[in-house]
Amino acid sequence: MKLTKRSDSTVTEQQKFGISRRSFIKSSTIAASGAAVASSMFAPGMMKKAQAQTVSKEVKTEIKRTICSHCSVGCGIYAEVQNGVWTGQEPAFDHPFNAGGHCAKGAALREHGHGERRLKYPMKLENGKWVKLSWEDAINEIGDKTLAIRKESGPDSVYWLGSAKHNNEQAYIYRKMASLWGTNNVDHQARICHSTTVAGVANTWGYGAMTNSFNDMHNCKSILFIGSNPAEAHPVAMQHILIAKEKNNCKIVVADPRRTRTAAKSDHYVSLRPGSDVSFIWGVLWHVFANKWEDKEFIKQRVFGMDEIREEVAKWKPEEVERVTGVSEADVYQTAKLLSENRPGCVVWCMGGTQHTTGNNNTRAYCILELALGNMGKAGGGTNIFRGHDNVQGATDFGVLSHTLPGYYGLSDGAWKHWSKVWDLDIDWVKNRFDQQKYSGKNPMNNMGIPVSRWADGVLENIDNIEQKDNIRAMFYWGHAVNSQTRGTDIKKAMKKLDMMVIIDPYPTVAAVMHDRTDGVYLLPATTQFETYGSVTASNRSLQWRDKVIEPLFESKPDHEIMYLLTKKLGFSDQLFKHIKIENNQPNIEDITREYNRGMWTIGYTGQSPERLKEHQKNWHTFHHTTLEAEGGPIHGETYGLPWPCWGTPEMKHPGTHILYDTSKPVAQGGGNFRARFGVEFEGKSLLAEDSYPKGCDIEDGHPEFSDKLLKQLGWWNELTADEKAAAEGKNWKTDLSGGIQRVAIKHGCMPFGNAKARAIVWTFPDRVPKHREPLYTPRRDLVTDYPTWDDSKSIYRLPTLYKSIQDQDFSKEYPIILTSGRLVEYEGGGEETRSNPWLAELQQEMFVEVNPKDANDIGFKDGDMVWVEGAEKGRIHVKAMVTRRVKPGLAFLPFHFGGKFQGEDLHDKYPEGSAPYVTGEAANTATTYGYDPVTQMQESKVTLCKITKA
Repeated sequence: MKLTKRSDSTVTEQQKFGISRRSFIKSSTIAASGAAVASSMFAPGMMKKAQAQTVSKEVKTEIKRTICSHCSVGCGIYAEVQNGVWTGQEPAFDHPFNAGGHCAKGAALREHGHGERRLKYPMKLENGKWVKLSWEDAINEIGDKTLAIRKESGPDSVYWLGSAKHNNEQAYIYRKMASLWGTNNVDHQARICHSTTVAGVANTWGYGAMTNSFNDMHNCKSILFIGSNPAEAHPVAMQHILIAKEKNNCKIVVADPRRTRTAAKSDHYVSLRPGSDVSFIWGVLWHVFANKWEDKEFIKQRVFGMDEIREEVAKWKPEEVERVTGVSEADVYQTAKLLSENRPGCVVWCMGGTQHTTGNNNTRAYCILELALGNMGKAGGGTNIFRGHDNVQGATDFGVLSHTLPGYYGLSDGAWKHWSKVWDLDIDWVKNRFDQQKYSGKNPMNNMGIPVSRWADGVLENIDNIEQKDNIRAMFYWGHAVNSQTRGTDIKKAMKKLDMMVIIDPYPTVAAVMHDRTDGVYLLPATTQFETYGSVTASNRSLQWRDKVIEPLFESKPDHEIMYLLTKKLGFSDQLFKHIKIENNQPNIEDITREYNRGMWTIGYTGQSPERLKEHQKNWHTFHHTTLEAEGGPIHGETYGLPWPCWGTPEMKHPGTHILYDTSKPVAQGGGNFRARFGVEFEGKSLLAEDSYPKGCDIEDGHPEFSDKLLKQLGWWNELTADEKAAAEGKNWKTDLSGGIQRVAIKHGCMPFGNAKARAIVWTFPDRVPKHREPLYTPRRDLVTDYPTWDDSKSIYRLPTLYKSIQDQDFSKEYPIILTSGRLVEYEGGGEETRSNPWLAELQQEMFVEVNPKDANDIGFKDGDMVWVEGAEKGRIHVKAMVTRRVKPGLAFLPFHFGGKFQGEDLHDKYPEGSAPYVTGEAANTATTYGYDPVTQMQESKVTLCKITKA
C-alpha cells in the first residue's frame, strides 16, 4: 500500500484546520514516501517521491479527522472522502501523539471503508448453514430466546461480553445496559490484558492507569521495559522512546525472556525466566538498598510500608535471584545502577508482566521500584502502562467489568444509589431487576460477576459450585476475540453446551466457526468506529473525539443503535435511554457524554464535555509535542485530550492532568498527590502524606478525602452556592452531583480525593507484600517447595479456582519446554480484523512457533518444518517452526493473533460465504492452560509448559 500524491487537478474542499501529509511535504520540499510506514515530524527521515495518480477533478474531497482503531497510542488520521467513499488517508503530521507516524496497521486503516470480508447482514446458523435474516427478525428471535432464559434461569444466565473496540459512549451504555438487565456478568478484554495492572497500581497509589504519557517519555533518562515490546506492539510509541535516547542519552533496559526488537534498541538486555518478575525486581532493589541509591526523602514523605519491602528484599541475595530468574548478579547490578544513576526514569510493562497467576504481585513490584527511586509524580518518571486496544482504557474506566460500575465505584449499595440517581431511576426498580436470592450469603447485585477469563467455567462448572442461580446459558460476544483466551479446548466445549450464541462484530470472528454447533448461533453486523462518531480514551488517559468518516457499510449498524433495538425488545430501553435523545433508532452520542459527565466524579470524567473535546480535535495542531500543553489559540494552557482527572464541571475549565501525582503544579493546573483511598491510618500509623502537598495548597500536609463534613470543619462550607449546599449535604467529593465539593477543594489548592502516602503493602490482597510464587505449570520442581502457589479457593468471582492441586502435579517430564506468547507488528488482538485486511495479510501469512536451534536439533526438525505444539492440558496446534536464537533453549514463543484452524482442522468452510479472513492459522491459546490471578482472575498465558514434535 503506497501513500501517493494525486494529480494537482483534483478539486479538494478547503481544509478547515491542520495539515495533511501532502501539504506538509509541499511546504517542506520533502518528497513523499512510497512506504506504508510514514516518517514522523518527531524525527523526520528520508522519503522517496511517489508516483502520482489521477482522481477526477469533478469530485470534491472532504477531510475527516479520526483516530486509529488499533492500539491505544491514539494516532491522528486525516480521512479523505469522495462521494461518501473513503478514498484516501494521511497520518496527521500536526497531531501531538503520532506527528505523522503510522505503523503497518494504521497505514492500512482505509480498508475498513471497503471491507470485503465484513459481515454484510444478520444471519443465523440453521441446520449447519448460514441463513440471512432481516434485522427485525434477528432482534425478535434473539430477544425472545433471551427473555425465555431469563424467565427460567434468572438474569445471570445471560452473559454480556463487551468490547475495547466500543467508543466511550457505547462502553458506558453497555455497562448500564447490563446493570439494568440485572446482572454483573459483564466484562471485556481488559480482564485478560491489564486487570492486574488496574488492581495492583490502584491499590498502590489510587488510580490504576498510566501515570505519565508517551510524549512525556521524551524527558526520561532511563526506561525499564519489562514484559513490553513496543517496537512491535506499539510502534509509534517507539518514536517517543527513541527521542529520549537521542535527546537525553536515555538508558534503555529491556527485561524479557525473548530477545525482542525492542531489546535490539536497548543499552542493557536481561533475559529472565517467565514468571520470575517479582524475584528480578527484588533483586534490583537489593542492589538499590545495598548501595543507598533509594530516594529517602521521597519515601519518608510519600510512601507507606517500605520497611516491610526492605525485609522481603533482604531475602533476595544475588545468588538466590540468579537461581530463580536465571539472571546473573552482574546483569541485575547493572540494571540497578543504570536506573539509579539516570533519573528520572520510568517503568513500562504490558501483558508480559500482567498475564500471570502472580500478575498483581508483579505490577505492585514495578510500582514499588519507582517509589524507591523517587520517580513518581514528575516529568520523565512514572509507570507508563501501554494498553493494547484503542479504547481498552476507556472501556475499563466505564466499568465494562464484572466487579464495578462506571468510574470504579464498585458494587456497594452506595455505588448503586449514586448511579441510580445519575440515571434518574428508582433504586428499588433497579434492585428488582436482579435475582433476589442470596448465594453463599451474597446478593448478586453486590457480588462480582463471572469474569470473561472464566465464562467457559460459568457454562461447564457444576451449578452447586457457582454463586448464582444457574449456569451461563447465553453468550453475547459483542466485539470480542475468543481466541485471545486460554484453554481453547474448554471454550469449544462450553460453546457447544450454550443455548444461544450471539456474535456482534464487523467480522464473524473465531467464535463463529470453532463451536461445532449446527444451530443457535446469530451473527449481527456492527459497524467499525469509522462509521459512527464519539470519544475514545488513549493509554495516557486523554480523550479524543472521532468524526464519522463514512456511512455504515452493507446492512451494518452502530453498536449503540443495536443496543437500543435489543433493549427495546427486552423491555427496558425507556429506562436505559431515559434522558438520551433517540433519532432514527440511534441514541444521541453527545447526550450520552453529558450523562457520564454527571456521574464520573471519582476519576474526573466530568470536565470533558462534547464541546470541549471537539474543540481539542479542531485545534490538535496547537499542542506542544512534549508537554501536551496548548500554546496559544482558543484553548491555551489546556492539556491535549483533557486527560483524566479533569476535575469539576466543564465550566470550571480544568486543563486535565498530564502527569498524575505531580506536586510541582497547583491542582487547578493539573497538579496533584497520591490518593487517600485506604483510610487515614493503619496499625496505628498515619497513611497521610508528611510535609508534601501540591503547589499552592492551603493544607500544607496530608489530609483525608473531602466531604461535606470536612468542608464544614475547615470553615469552607459557605463557599458553596445554595444549590451546591443542597446537593452536597451528606455527600463527598465522588457523590456530590453538583461538583461543589470539588470546586471548593480545588479553589483552596487541595486534591478532592485527599493527600496520602502511596502504600507499598496491600493488606487486603492475598500477599500483603508482593512475593514470588512459581507458576502453576513450572519446570522448576526444585523451587515449588520454597515458592509455592496459593491453596485452592472455594470461590473467587463466583467460581472455584484451583492453584495448589495443579502445581502439585509434575508435568515437566512430559512437557519440558516453557511456552509463552506475544504480539506481532502486523496484527492485533485475536487478529480477525487485521487478518481480513489484504494489505496486512500479505505481510504475515503463517502461524509459527519460535524454537531455539538446540531444541530443534534435539527434537529433530528444521526451520520451516511443520510441527505439533502440545500444551500440558493436551490442547495441540499444527504450526510452522521458526528456528531462531531469539528464544533460549527450553523456551518456545507463539504469536496469539491467529485463528480459523483448530487442532489441525481447517475451519475456513465454516465461515459465512466470502467472510473468511485472508489468513487463518492455529490459535496459540488452544495450547495454553489453566491459571488465574486471585485478585482479578487474569489468565496465565505468559508461562506454561509444552512439548514439540515434528509433524
